[in-house]
Amino acid sequence: MKRFALVVICCTLATSAFAAPKPCEELKAEIEAKIQAQKVASYTLEIVTNDEVHDQNMVVGSCEGGTKKIIYQKNDR
Repeated sequence: MKRFALVVICCTLATSAFAAPKPCEELKAEIEAKIQAQKVASYTLEIVTNDEVHDQNMVVGSCEGGTKKIIYQKNDR
């Protein structure tokens, strides 16, 4: 789990560092496609403002010029 989250974070940071600011829904869809490709069964991706982020380890993307974050959480079965 931790390895997968690290891979997602690294891929997101690498692509977002070179790309123009994206709308949150577009970035969320891209991240979701990568997660589904890894066959993760149950997870949550949520778009929140910077003030709503309580755990930086859950952040997998930044959008709308850095004003919002996308957080990832794997749901337990």
